[in-house]
Amino acid sequence: MPLSVGDRLGSYEIVAPIGAGGMGEVYRAKDTKLEREVAIKVLPAALAQDPERLARFEREAKVLASLNHPNIAQIYGVEESNRIRALVMELVPGETLKGPLPLETALNYARQIADALEAAHEKGITHRDLKPANVMITPTGVVKVLDFGLAFVAHDPASGGADPINSPTLTMRATQAGMIMGTAAYMSPEQASGKPVDKRADIWSFGVVLWEMLTGQRLFDGETISHTLADVLRGPIDFNALPPGTPKVIRELLRRCLDRDVKNRMRDIGEARVAISKYLADPESGIENPAQAASLPHKRTMIPWAVAALLAIALGGVSWAAYRATRPQEKSAVRLDIDLGPDRSERSGFGPDVVLSPDGTRLAYLSQDRLFTRRLDQSQGTELSGTLGAASPFFSPDGQWIGFAAGGKLKKVSVVGGSAVTLCDAPFFTGGSWGEDGYIVASLTLVGGLSRIPADGGAAVPLTQLDRARREVTHRWPQILPGGKTVVFTSNTSTVGGFDDGVIQAVSLADGRRKTLRQGGTFGRYLPASKGSGHM
Repeated sequence: MPLSVGDRLGSYEIVAPIGAGGMGEVYRAKDTKLEREVAIKVLPAALAQDPERLARFEREAKVLASLNHPNIAQIYGVEESNRIRALVMELVPGETLKGPLPLETALNYARQIADALEAAHEKGITHRDLKPANVMITPTGVVKVLDFGLAFVAHDPASGGADPINSPTLTMRATQAGMIMGTAAYMSPEQASGKPVDKRADIWSFGVVLWEMLTGQRLFDGETISHTLADVLRGPIDFNALPPGTPKVIRELLRRCLDRDVKNRMRDIGEARVAISKYLADPESGIENPAQAASLPHKRTMIPWAVAALLAIALGGVSWAAYRATRPQEKSAVRLDIDLGPDRSERSGFGPDVVLSPDGTRLAYLSQDRLFTRRLDQSQGTELSGTLGAASPFFSPDGQWIGFAAGGKLKKVSVVGGSAVTLCDAPFFTGGSWGEDGYIVASLTLVGGLSRIPADGGAAVPLTQLDRARREVTHRWPQILPGGKTVVFTSNTSTVGGFDDGVIQAVSLADGRRKTLRQGGTFGRYLPASKGSGHM
């Protein structure tokens, strides 16, 4: 029976409904013993009242609970109260998978999905209902595969048997010939025709999901379920419909996953994981034209100092906060073309439009009021979702996150995509710098000093105070210096913040003492030098 907000199921208090499906209703609940939020999946009455099915369900729950993997939503236990049976599961925050996604983001998610399926397959578990709705992306870009409600366990470790009829599966006889279980658009041909399935059915579904991540379109999308199943069984697969920039190695991977002949299909999802991981580690390996590969600058010979120097001349406003390389005299400059949209003078935003990652291998840049990222050894950038209205980007020390302001908030987003994470309010953001101690120093308001914010989000703590004797009204454009003990920033006596009224100062994070470095000027940046301590 449906549960209501405030109802109790053992030690769990129902907070809100989440959704419902053929295998039960799902609720957000509070674990009153451990003080944490969980997901409660209440089983249908037909399943909860059948002793044989209950026994199989409990065995299945034990097997699924053994899947202790970071990319699989965990099952915490089974709860029974007032003749209601329910699974207690990990509550996963975030959004379900949606396409189209930038190539690097899609492949990063696909690699995590493959890793999760590999862990399940190693325990003899076939998911049988892999689809975007059953893949959650957390705010930090971590994939969580959900809902093993239709899973088939080919081998029960407790019994040592492999009888498909007695196999502990939540759907019971759904594994027998003639029974169709799953979601039409994502099920394998053998699944659609009611034949027995194994882990290769998941490999087909993985290919369909990857296709959708890359194209933003369903591979099989008939007018009715019957039409969709017919397309799954016989419809042509046009691999030319993939985005033009899809690498050859990924196209071949999709061909192997989407082979209707199960005997010729990829036999192990681990092969997909390895292929994707190799490509992400060395994208040039997936370029179809060798001449194109030869014309691209190789990542091991990329010259951060030359790229940064050219950007400063050609693009302007480039943040040098992450510039760390020394100048190798024998190297030549590398030219980059980046579409930044309308002229800078036509926009009202503040701060740099382009920033370089700490290791000099990646750019983050603004175009059309959105945030893009691009590896220097790639020809095109990729848009990061959830960054509309972004301004003043800056990198984390490891280069894996980009901080920015949008919609009156300070946010961060992973360089491989995912949901943007809100850190704190930023009504008028004029610059941030990410320290190796896990804190961000930022200017969050039109009038006021600098603040320190935990990089995982939290309350902003004041770092600097305005010097009223000097008629200061704002502190802007902070940069944490190497070593993490000092912050360089610009003090202004006007909210307009021009060059003439600006003073470049440094403040100690240890005792708050300040020192003036230059009278007149703004946006002071520290640059390492080949000898000595560098220059401002």
